[in-house]
Amino acid sequence: MLLPSTRESLPHPSDTHVRGRRDNETVRITVGDLEPGRVGLFDPDAGTLLAEGRLAEFPSLVALFEHMRPRWVWSDTRRWAPLLLTAGVRIERCSDLRLSAAILEWSTDADTSRTEHPPRPSWLAPGPAELALDATHAAASIPGAAAAPATASSADRVALFELDELDDVADGGPREGRIGEASGAASDALGRATPHQVADEHDRQLAIVARSARPPRLRLLLAAESAGALIGAELTAAGVPWDSATHDRVLTDALGPRPRPGAKPARMEELAAHVRIELAAPTLNLDSQVELLRALRAAGIRVDSTARWELREHDHPAITPLLAYKRLARLLSANGWGWLETWVIGGRFRPDYVPGGTATGRWATSGGGALQLPKQVRTAVVADPGWQLVVADAAQLEPRVLAAMAGDLRMAEAARGRDIYQGIVDAGVVATRGEAKIALLGAMYGATTGESGRLLPRLARAFPAAMALVDRAAATGERGARVTTLLGRSSPLPPASWRATQARATEPDATAQDERRARSSARDWGRFTRNFVVQGTAAEWALCWMAGVRARLARLGELEDQSDASPPATAAGPVFARRPHLVYYLHDEIIVHTPAELADEVAVAVRESAADAGRLLFGEFPVDFPLDLSVVQSYGDTGD
Repeated sequence: MLLPSTRESLPHPSDTHVRGRRDNETVRITVGDLEPGRVGLFDPDAGTLLAEGRLAEFPSLVALFEHMRPRWVWSDTRRWAPLLLTAGVRIERCSDLRLSAAILEWSTDADTSRTEHPPRPSWLAPGPAELALDATHAAASIPGAAAAPATASSADRVALFELDELDDVADGGPREGRIGEASGAASDALGRATPHQVADEHDRQLAIVARSARPPRLRLLLAAESAGALIGAELTAAGVPWDSATHDRVLTDALGPRPRPGAKPARMEELAAHVRIELAAPTLNLDSQVELLRALRAAGIRVDSTARWELREHDHPAITPLLAYKRLARLLSANGWGWLETWVIGGRFRPDYVPGGTATGRWATSGGGALQLPKQVRTAVVADPGWQLVVADAAQLEPRVLAAMAGDLRMAEAARGRDIYQGIVDAGVVATRGEAKIALLGAMYGATTGESGRLLPRLARAFPAAMALVDRAAATGERGARVTTLLGRSSPLPPASWRATQARATEPDATAQDERRARSSARDWGRFTRNFVVQGTAAEWALCWMAGVRARLARLGELEDQSDASPPATAAGPVFARRPHLVYYLHDEIIVHTPAELADEVAVAVRESAADAGRLLFGEFPVDFPLDLSVVQSYGDTGD
C-alpha cells in the first residue's frame, strides 16, 4: 500500500515527496524485502518508507513513482525487472548493486578506496563472472602509461545516464592506463535485503567510487552496466520474433525429415556411412571422439584432435564428408527440433541473457545459445506483419577501440570512413587486406608467431602507440598482474596453478622443462590480458551504444503509442507491443524490432547512438564507429 505521506501527492508530478540527494534532479528509491512476500520502496535521503505491499503489487507501486524519473536501486535487475515488464511497467533507469559490486570488488581503480569501507554484505552474492575469478590477490598495483585524448563533456553524458558530477572522464587531459590487482569477497546466494540494507550498500558503493583513482570513469561504467542489466531483462521479455515454420524448413532441407526419437537424421546417416567406408571402419561411431581419432590415425591421417581446423589440413576422401557431418551434428544439437520446441514459444525466442557474464564484461547466456545463432537459422528471425527489423553491427569495433584508447592518430586515420584493414594497406603498412587483418588481429589476440609475427614489426612502426598499449598489457599479464579497461573493469588474476608453475621454475632444482612450461603459461596469460583491455573497452562502448538506442527508442515509442498505423506485436508483451524495441544483442551487433513506419527513424537513432557512444568514451578524438546497417523483414536478408 501507499503510505499516507505520498498517497495524495502522487498525481502531481511537480510535487515530489521523495527528497534528498539527486543525480541531475533525479531522486533515488531503494527496493527491498520487508518480509517474505512483501516489498518496500524507500527514500534513503529523506529516511522515508514511501510504500509497501505484496510482491504482486510491486509493479503498480513502481508505476506510481516512475513519473518522477527516479533512479531505482535494487540488489539484482534479473530478479526485479521481469516482474515489472510482465505487468507492463517500464522504468527509465536503475542501479544494479550486484553487477556494480562485482566491478568495484575487482577494479584496480578502487584498490585504495575499497579498503576504507566495509566489505560487500553477505546478502549480495557475486555475479557469474566473479565466480570464475581467482580469489587470491596481491597488494601491489603496477601502473602503466597509455596516452589517450580527453573525453566528452558532462553535457553529452547527462542525457544518457543522468549522472551527477560526471566531469570529463579523462579530467581534460591524457589518460593513464592503470594496471594492477584487487581482492575478492565472501558472498551469499540468497540476495534478499531490506530497502534500508540496499540503501546502505548503495552508499558504500558511491563512497568507493568517489574516492577511487578515476571516479568519473567508474561512475559511467556502473551506470552503463546497470543500463545493460535493464536491456538484458527487456530483451528476454520482448523476445526475438521467430518463424517456427521457416526454422523447420531449414532443418528439413539440411538434415532431411525429422527422425524418430533416438535416430539420426537421414542426411547425417548418409554422411556417416560415407565416412565409415573411406576409413574402412564399418562400426565407427562418429560422435565418439576417441573412436574417430583412432579410425583417422589407422587410415594414415596423422591428427592430434578431431577439430575442424586440423582436419581441413589433410587431403583424404573421408575429410569432406566428415566435416559435413560435424556441421550438421552441430546444427542438430544446438538449434535442432528439440531446441525449437524448448526455446520458441508463441512466436518468440526468449534467451536468458546474463549481462556482465564474462570477465571482460561481455554478456553470456544461461540458456538458448543466443550468442551463437548460426547463419542457417537466421532466416527464421522474421518481423511481425507491419513491422521490420533494423539490424546493425559495429564494423571492426575492437581495432577502432584500440586506436582511440591508445590515442594513435595514424591508426584512427586508417580507419576513418572505411574498412580499417584496407586503410592499413592504403597507408603502405602491408601489401594486402588479408595481411592487414592477420597482423592486426594477431596484435590484439596475441598471435605473435608465424605470418602474424612476421607482419607485427610493420604495425609497430606504423602505429607505435596502439601496439605499445597491447604489448604493455601482455607484459603485465605475463607478470601475473591485472590490467584494466578504459572505464575501470579489471582482469582476473591467473589461477593458483599458474602461480605454482611460475614458482616452480625459480626453484634451485628447476629443470629446463619447468622453465619452458613457466614461459609458455606466462605467454598464454599475457595473450589473455593483451586482448582483455581491448575487448573489455569494446564491451563498454557497446553498453553505451545500447543504452543510447534504448533511450531513443523510448522517445519514439511515446509517439507511436498514439498511432495505430501498424498492428500490435502482441507477442512482445505489454510494454513493447506498439513500440520499437531491442530484441537481440551479440557483442557488437543489435537488432531492433520496429513498426514499419518508424524504421527510418530507428535507423537514424541507432547510428546517432553509435556516434554518441564514441564521444562518450573518447571525446573528440577522431575515430569513427561506422555501422553495417540494414532494414529488413528477416535477419537472413542481411547477407552476413
